[in-house]
Amino acid sequence: MNSFMLASFGVVDFWTYFLGTLFIVLLPGPNSLYVLSIAAQRGVRQGYLGACGVFLGDFILMVLSACGAASVLKASPMLFMAVKYVGAAYLGWIGLQMLLGCWRRLRAGRDAVATAVPVARDSHPFNKALAVSLMNPKGILFFISFFVQFVDPHFHSSLLSFAMLGLVCQVLSFTYLTVLIFLGTRLAAAFRRQRRLSNGLAAGVGAMFMGFGVKLATATL
Repeated sequence: MNSFMLASFGVVDFWTYFLGTLFIVLLPGPNSLYVLSIAAQRGVRQGYLGACGVFLGDFILMVLSACGAASVLKASPMLFMAVKYVGAAYLGWIGLQMLLGCWRRLRAGRDAVATAVPVARDSHPFNKALAVSLMNPKGILFFISFFVQFVDPHFHSSLLSFAMLGLVCQVLSFTYLTVLIFLGTRLAAAFRRQRRLSNGLAAGVGAMFMGFGVKLATATL
């Protein structure tokens, strides 16, 4: 993929974008941790349902970015504050529920199936993953700050540029989440045998989710 061909689609510094996106996708975040936990708890099919929720959430953020969401948020500090605090509260609530779940299992002494993110059996992986994706501080900051820097503002069809960048991001995300889904199913058996290990992992990830909430609450444009 040469620079001239990509420039003809209004994409600038593609390889910088590719490497940056790859690094961001590989960083631990709410999306990947949630999909890993769903796969460990419910298997491959439910893991992919969660992954589809992530893909839709990322797509929505891409569309908002292409429509100038960053400019709107910059022009309306109150709106930005509302968005980030609602998202921060949601991520913090997930983290708190995870920690409370670990505490209840330790007190009960039951050998429950371990997951990085305990999920109620009646919850739908797609819906929960969609909500997590839309409130993901890594995704929000990526699509409204990093993502838009690689589109030529003078190109006649910026939607085409955004579509190409979005496709690259989704392919990288799909590949990574697929690895996590199959890894999660492999880890599930080991977690069932090691209750303390599984509870320790869940507690650690719960703390990470609360950290994601703090990160979003302190984010700036």
